[in-house]
Amino acid sequence: MKLSTPQWWYRREGAPGPVLRALLRPISWAFAAVTEFRISRAKPLTLSIPVICVGNLTVGGTGKTPVVREILRLLTADGAAAHGLSRGYGGRLPGPVQVDPSLHGFTDVGDEPVMLAQGFPVWVSRDRAAGAVAALGAGADVIVMDDGHQNSSLTKSLSIVVVDGETRDLEWPFGDGAVFPSGPLREPLKRGLARADAVIVLMPGDLEIPDPELLNLFGDKPVLLARLLANTSPPPGRQLGFAGVGKPWKVERALRAAGCDLADFIRFADHQVYDETTLGTLQAQATAHQAGLITTEKDWVRLPNLWRNRIVAWPVRAQFDNEAAVLELLRQVGALKSIGTVLSSS
Repeated sequence: MKLSTPQWWYRREGAPGPVLRALLRPISWAFAAVTEFRISRAKPLTLSIPVICVGNLTVGGTGKTPVVREILRLLTADGAAAHGLSRGYGGRLPGPVQVDPSLHGFTDVGDEPVMLAQGFPVWVSRDRAAGAVAALGAGADVIVMDDGHQNSSLTKSLSIVVVDGETRDLEWPFGDGAVFPSGPLREPLKRGLARADAVIVLMPGDLEIPDPELLNLFGDKPVLLARLLANTSPPPGRQLGFAGVGKPWKVERALRAAGCDLADFIRFADHQVYDETTLGTLQAQATAHQAGLITTEKDWVRLPNLWRNRIVAWPVRAQFDNEAAVLELLRQVGALKSIGTVLSSS
């Protein structure tokens, strides 16, 4: 059973937050201890090429996959043979396997790898080290991991954590500091930040600056700002929106901010699998509202083929406020050949 990201993680008051946090705290302590033990006991494999990890500190969507895609774009524009590497969450294939969008669907390799493989070589492997070795053997000269900050099977040349910068309605950007399931953190904040080389704060395009209190949490870590922007405008006319991502309420807000005339918005759990019954219900609701159907690109790749012509995908991309600073980080670990080449092609 898939669960939705609970908003009470981020709020000080209001049921059921305080009671559930207290009840789940012992499980959180155990979860954190297991994660720390696993990381401390790991014997990471060191490759002859740079490995860039784009991870996060929390469960639930922070927008790391658009950041991965943008880093892959920058590296590819520089002439690098940049390959993506993912665990392939939700896919049935253990890997290592290179994703072929003409052969593999989300049930094979997961939704995010299918998205990334539209433009770049991408590998899925539950054993990240084995996947990296396969990518190296296939000609990769730099690997970009989508997720894996808490995975220590590979030596990372550059560890970046992506943080959700949309704190307008959140009292606690990281909850009260508790680890899952009492809070959203995958591990204690200080411990996770200690292994990070840089932080990317990802904000919606209509938010001018992030909350200063959020930035103060990162100490002396380099902090880069990025915007989550839509590739296209929403379609005209009334729409029924839906999303099964980490924080679906952010999708609803973004659609409304972009001018979409939303009749309603339906929230599903992250990585929701859409069966005919669910889609039929959504279509009936849309018909009742005299509306079309719109969803995220990540949700769209999980739709059955027959439904893809009936539902509009709304893709987004990450854009760095200071692209030169990102390029400098990549250059420092040997992943970038020429900053000038990338800047001139951007």
